[in-house]
Amino acid sequence: MLTVVAFVVALGLLIAVHEYGHYRVAVACGVKVLRFSVGFGKTLYRWQPKNQKSGQSTEFVIGLFPLGGFVKMLDEREALVPAHERHLAFNTQPLKSRVAIVAAGPAANLLLAVLIYAGVNWYGVQEPKAVLASPATTSLARQAGLMGGETVLAQSIDGAAFEPVSSFEQLRWKLTQAALAGKAMRLEVMPPDGRVPQTVLLELQRIESKDADARLFRQIGITGPWTRPEIGELVPGAAGDRAGLRKGDLVRRVDQTPTVDGQQLRELIRASAGAGSDPSLAIVAKPQNWQIERNGSTLEILVQPDMVQDGGGKVGRIGAYVGAPPEWVTIRHGLFEGVWLGAVRTWEVSLLTLKMMGRMVIGEASLKNLSGPLTIADYAGKSASLGVVQYLLFLALISVSLGVLNLLPLPVLDGGHLMYYLWEGVTGKGLSDAWMERLQRGGVAVLLLMMSVALFNDVTRLLG
Repeated sequence: MLTVVAFVVALGLLIAVHEYGHYRVAVACGVKVLRFSVGFGKTLYRWQPKNQKSGQSTEFVIGLFPLGGFVKMLDEREALVPAHERHLAFNTQPLKSRVAIVAAGPAANLLLAVLIYAGVNWYGVQEPKAVLASPATTSLARQAGLMGGETVLAQSIDGAAFEPVSSFEQLRWKLTQAALAGKAMRLEVMPPDGRVPQTVLLELQRIESKDADARLFRQIGITGPWTRPEIGELVPGAAGDRAGLRKGDLVRRVDQTPTVDGQQLRELIRASAGAGSDPSLAIVAKPQNWQIERNGSTLEILVQPDMVQDGGGKVGRIGAYVGAPPEWVTIRHGLFEGVWLGAVRTWEVSLLTLKMMGRMVIGEASLKNLSGPLTIADYAGKSASLGVVQYLLFLALISVSLGVLNLLPLPVLDGGHLMYYLWEGVTGKGLSDAWMERLQRGGVAVLLLMMSVALFNDVTRLLG
């Protein structure tokens, strides 16, 4: 139920903001707006404010299906317009007014994202401290000399000046940008002994994966913040519960390998599925001898993880939360700094979105990165369950995506109409009706193809 409510609220709000941008600028430009609708299908509620601007008689409507919206304006291309109202029609407006009205929708979504990010910056958000978990042996982080437990103080992408790192999430965002751009990153870190800061180089340009997924961060070797190798909640009847593990057990060693943090412990458990001589023939994971500390006493426990399918291979699982909660830090900014950082984050997310779309078009990134309504609904519910701040950050991200998507030069989108106006501005005349019809058909075909791929990805993700 939470997922449905969070999804409907998110989609309804973002569509309403988008259409309000069109509506507000249309009214300001003197265009008569006939209807403002959020949602399609059966009308759930309609009203018509009495005190509207001179020349306006807009009907506001909420439809049954919140998967879109529209602002219907007076336009000679759609219906006959009385001579005394011709100056109020959209098609009779100067080019700059039509451009402003069309661009106002995506601009409203981007502005909303800036305001949400700014609000979160003012309120403050708790994020894990930028202390690194132990990286895998074959990862870039381990090759650079990182062992785990280092605190990241600052980062530099492609030789730029070092910028302070305030949290693990900020570091992860910068890593995403650098890795997808194929640029190296330098980190200034404080070792666990806290003596002298060191600088390490992550050669991210060597990474083959161009998708922002879990595999990318496993290759980098920075997948999560440092946590104590402690056992949390256990699933009744799962491998950890059957072995006799209890919540709060501190794992000191797995077989002959000392455990230094939760990340390393998770990797050791995962690797148990492929520990035999021929992993492809294995039907059970390899048993592991664990040394744990419980209430001041040291115990030896035999743990045999369950073997499960994960992506393209088999991994070990014990059915427990592995790793204590990380150390948290509250990130909060002042009035002007919060707005500026909100604008910067909106710009960075917009650029990253465009780059990923471009990579998908030329085949450098997988089409699996496209997400549809099912994935958005799933993330809406998950973010809402984590609290108001996480839900607001989700709204900001989707608002940026909606703004950028609508600026794409597809005829059925706002960006397509802006391309028409660019042509009109350059040539001095608009597109012919015949060309408009051809382009509309092509745009609908491309959009339907994108929606089909996104829906297929949604179903694939949900089915595991």
